[in-house]
Amino acid sequence: MAMLLSPCAISHANAPGLASAAAIATGEASYYADRFAGKRTASGEAYDPGDFTAAHRSLPFGTRVRVTDVASGRSVVVRINDRGPWDKGRLIDVSRAAATEIGLARRGRGTVSLALAEDEAETGQD
Repeated sequence: MAMLLSPCAISHANAPGLASAAAIATGEASYYADRFAGKRTASGEAYDPGDFTAAHRSLPFGTRVRVTDVASGRSVVVRINDRGPWDKGRLIDVSRAAATEIGLARRGRGTVSLALAEDEAETGQD
């Protein structure tokens, strides 16, 4: 049985009745340019290209999401700390560290799938 989930329905903690590794969406991802280093994110913290963080339009700040590059199969867990991406057709913007880990930095963008992280405490490489 397939279930469609709205990102708005996902709370900071794993939503009751929702498997922690439940798929959220599949779409295009890109990564933050280095020129944003040190600038404030929507959550108020400074963007650090070396952290495993990301921007999503509606997931609550602090939500940990597993981002899997569809082409390579490599994944990384990031913490949502910003809003965006504002480019039409993009699902998520990840930090440079996250993009490098899954092979997205070389291409600049690519198709990824998002799922709630299995362990709320994990962030970083797979």
